[in-house]
This record gives sequence, structure tokens and C-alpha cells, in this order.
Amino acid sequence: MRKDPASEPLPGLERLIDLDSGRLSRRVYWDQRVYEQELEKIFARSWLFLAHESQIPKAGDYVTTYMAEDNVIVVRQKDGSIKAFLNTCPHRGNKLNFTDAGNARGFICNYHGWSFGIDGALRGMAGQELFEASGMDRAEHGLHPVAQVASYKGLVFGNMDPDAPSLEEFLGDFRYYLDVMLDMDGEGTEFIGGCVKSEIRCNWKVPVENFIGDIYHALWTHDSAARAMLGGPVAEVYKDPDSYHVNVNGHGWEFNLDVVGNAATLGDKEIRKYLYGIQPKVAQRLGEFRSKMIGSISSVSVFPNLSFLPGQNTFRVWHPRGPGKIELHTWTIVNKSAPQDIKDRWLKGTMMTFSPSGVFEMDDGENFEFSTRTNAGFVTRQQDLYMGLGRGTRLDGSGLPGNVYRNQVNEANHRAFYQRWLDLMQARAWHEVPERDKPALPDSAFTYGQQAKEAA
Repeated sequence: MRKDPASEPLPGLERLIDLDSGRLSRRVYWDQRVYEQELEKIFARSWLFLAHESQIPKAGDYVTTYMAEDNVIVVRQKDGSIKAFLNTCPHRGNKLNFTDAGNARGFICNYHGWSFGIDGALRGMAGQELFEASGMDRAEHGLHPVAQVASYKGLVFGNMDPDAPSLEEFLGDFRYYLDVMLDMDGEGTEFIGGCVKSEIRCNWKVPVENFIGDIYHALWTHDSAARAMLGGPVAEVYKDPDSYHVNVNGHGWEFNLDVVGNAATLGDKEIRKYLYGIQPKVAQRLGEFRSKMIGSISSVSVFPNLSFLPGQNTFRVWHPRGPGKIELHTWTIVNKSAPQDIKDRWLKGTMMTFSPSGVFEMDDGENFEFSTRTNAGFVTRQQDLYMGLGRGTRLDGSGLPGNVYRNQVNEANHRAFYQRWLDLMQARAWHEVPERDKPALPDSAFTYGQQAKEAA
């Protein structure tokens, strides 16, 4: 199949972002041309979250999801591997599967009856002899595969670019931090309660920025909701000397070391008791430092559009639907080994806090929308935004992998995100993307948590 070369980068992209002064052009939120280049340069060649392995445990189990605006089917194969395909028939382009999840022996198009195996191969069609008489080779007309599919500790990712680096390279040393959520006790994680879908009229980057390191907003935006859930205000994290921003390859995590600060906002003492109870096991597995992150005041985004909150356990993908709209898919993620009662409590807690009617999500959604919609005005569009908080706070010699900054009230992760964004937007292929964050830890460090380098 013909592969179109990557288009030339938009001229003037480097003028949209000034990392030295912390300035950001609003054009990154409203320009349709920028958005179209994002679909090509960011989403068509980055590793994107597809599914959790717990959603497709058996052969034939599938989920349908999106890679940006490309609808895909993710299906467990008979040999236990996972493949993904564009959810479109190669005959006339009709949508192939209209369900969110299920189990199937194959997929049949409603339009002309073309049928495909779970391996994507074309198995047959109505009037098959007519196609054969026309010289059609069935082997060339199967479902279009996602070029690369790989997993990291239960999370399944896909990449449309066959030349993209491996998932391990893409995540890099950020895996050291991901293990806090994914490898607490060696038993793995799972999704519970199904997927909640909603739409927000905002640019996809606004919520990613919020989760990549914006604890700053919580002290004001979520004050009333926090008082309702906690009986008092959010902790004054400005004053916490033992808190951090860390980023690797555009992925970012802000956190302190209070163990259960995020979890406390769920208003459930049993969840806090559970986290305190497993902390010694996590410390034995991942080290004392990371054991204090398991439910702490923190937030995370994995470049480009995956986010989650440790402790609150909401796990989400911000699917773009144009420069001014997203479709949000949200799940609750829990330790597989957790007691059923704790899992049920976490599900209830995430619904109360981070769902379309949740006390925190309603606050955030309004901010996300108006941070996008105000850019409709011509004069407003010309005004740059500031993201320079925390310049000069880098910590060298911390013993932690990645780029580490003191104080979680910071915008270091925002600047790193936009550096990665700019690098990809300006590159015509992966070999042109600068390697800014070379790994410090060997791959063997992520095989088992206890092998990872312990922070000083």
C-alpha cells in the first residue's frame, strides 16, 4: 500500500513556544492547520493507549477505541497476542464493528457482507467468485493493521508508525514512576466498572496540561469540593519542601510524599487504611521513596493524551475531535489483588469525584472549556500565555531518573510537554526527533520492581 511522505512542518512553529521565557502562543489551541499537523505528526506516530489487558483476557475478546480520530478494534488472538486494526471495511470504508466490546470469532461488514477473521484476514464475501474472476487477491485486502502493538505491565499501546521507536524507548525512564501505579505488589492491575464516555468542548492539550503537573489549580478550583469531601481545604502544597515535578520524553508526574493525599479526597477511610496497609510491601518491592507516592497528592500525563490520578485511581484518555472538542474515555484502575470491597469503594469514589457529574470533574470541565472557547476573539488570539512557573528549580544529583524539579507547584512538566510537542511537529520522521532524555536505567530495572534503582 502506498505510504504518503510526512508533510512539511508548518512554518513558524518555533515562534509558538518560547521555553526560555515561558511563553506559549494561543494558536496551539485554535488553529485548524496546527490540529491537522498534530493528527499526522503527534498522533499518527506516538504510542497511544488502546486498552488494559484485563478488558480482553480471552481469545476473540475485543474493544473498540480511537487513536486520535482513527477508530480501531483491539482484539486478543488465539496465541494470546494482541492485534489492532482500523475499524473500517477496505471495500467501501463502512464502519465494521459498532459495539464497544465483546467476544467474536470474526467481524462482518453490514454493507456487502465481507467477513474478516480476528487476525484481520479477509475470509470471504458475497459473490466471491465474481471478485476472483476480476483478479482480486484476497490476501491483499484484509483489515489495515496498527503497525505496532505492545504492552507495559497491563497497559496496551499502539503506534501507527512502523518506524517509531519501541514502547520501552518511548516511555524511557518514566517506567520507574509508572511502576508506582502498575507494579505496587507484583500482582498487576485491572479496570473495573466499564468505560464512562463524555464530551468536553476544549482543546485536547488543555486537560493534558492540567494532569501533567497543575496541582496549582486545585487549591482554588477545587476548594469547595475538597471541603465537602474532606471537611477542610486542600493541603497547602506550596509549603511542602518534599515535593517534585519529574518528566521524561514529554511525560510528566507531579507529586509529594504524603502516601494518601489524593486518596483522602474520596472521603473513604477504608481506602486510606488499605494504602497504608500495603505501603510496607510496596517499600520492599519499589523502595521507601516510591512507596510514599502510591496515593499521594499527585497527577500524571503520558505523552500525548493519557492521564491518571494515583490514589483517586481515575484513568483517562483525551481523544481529540478537532481543535475545540474532545471525547473523554474514563475507567477506574485498581490493584488486581485488592479485596473486592476496596475495589467497590474505589469505583464509587471515582464516580463521586472524577466522572461527568463528579464534584471535581465538573469544576475542571468548565475551566477546560473556557480556556479554549475564549480564543475565538481575534484580539484575544494574539495574546501569549505564561507557563514559566518554576524556572530555576531543577534538581541535579537527586538520585531520581528523568528531569527532576523541586516543588510540585511548578510548570516544568508543561514546558517539557511542549518541547516534545514541538520536536515531533517539526520532524518529518522519527530519526529527526532529538533524543533529549537519554535513559539512565537499564531495561532490566523494569522487569521487577525491586531491581529498579532506589532514589537517594
